[in-house]
Amino acid sequence: MIETISQIVLGLLSIYILYKFIQSIQLVPTQRAYIVERLGNYHKTLGPGFHALIPFFDQVKYRQDLREETIEVQPQECFTKDNVKVEVDGVIYLAVIDPVNASYGITDYRFAAVQLAQTTTRSIVGTMNLDDTFEDRAIINKEVVKVLSEMEQAWGIRVMRYEIKNIYTPKTIQNAMERQMTAERERRATIAKSEGIMQSTINDAEGEKKEIINVSEGEMQRRINEAEGVAEEITELAEATAVSIEEIADALSNDKGKEAMQMRLAEKYIGQLSKLADDSNDIIIPTDITNYDDMIKGLSLDKISIIPDEEKK
Repeated sequence: MIETISQIVLGLLSIYILYKFIQSIQLVPTQRAYIVERLGNYHKTLGPGFHALIPFFDQVKYRQDLREETIEVQPQECFTKDNVKVEVDGVIYLAVIDPVNASYGITDYRFAAVQLAQTTTRSIVGTMNLDDTFEDRAIINKEVVKVLSEMEQAWGIRVMRYEIKNIYTPKTIQNAMERQMTAERERRATIAKSEGIMQSTINDAEGEKKEIINVSEGEMQRRINEAEGVAEEITELAEATAVSIEEIADALSNDKGKEAMQMRLAEKYIGQLSKLADDSNDIIIPTDITNYDDMIKGLSLDKISIIPDEEKK
């Protein structure tokens, strides 16, 4: 009986010793850190890989995850500067950078980070008006991260960022904000409509102005073109007259030209006499009809003079 009990105790002791030897073999995964204590004191930190410990002396006390983790901050009541009660919740993104401090520097760094984030959020919201809490979320996030960063070395963690998820307001405040937003939209719509009418009026006036300018410029250009046309016509007529006078002068420089001109003047003289006779129903004859040659000689170019209009009458 005693031998049987001894064998059972010996067997259990062997199993326990074997279990301890197996337990002393540690396989640490990537992005993990194991804190080993020897006889109750911190001994070393095990990184990723295979490790063998001394049974009964060494013990893995803490297992820390070095990956970035997300911790939710539960909704909490805050009072704004204008005495409006709101509920604010958020999310903390942090990671363990010092496994030893994360294990021994604080009992629970997750709980501590959440509590510090809540108290900091309450303090910051208390310095803002209600409208500012919605517009300046980035400021609240930045301040919470700043406060948490002051505890990084002591707690062995690093806060990557903090984000406010929601800001809940009472129903009465929501109704008042909705009415305010509606009034603001109507005001903006009225301003936009008036600006549109004003711009339309300005555009119409600009269009009429440009039309009047174009018409006046067109009229001015037409008159300029007509004046230039008349000037060119006068110039061409003067040039043609000058050319004809030069040709007549060249023709009169010889005897035959003079005879032809005297003949032409005689024809003109006789034509004028017949025209006067037709107009007055009178007969006009020279004083000496028998002396036709002397009358023609009297029309010589050398004796022609310009008769004033008064004498012609």
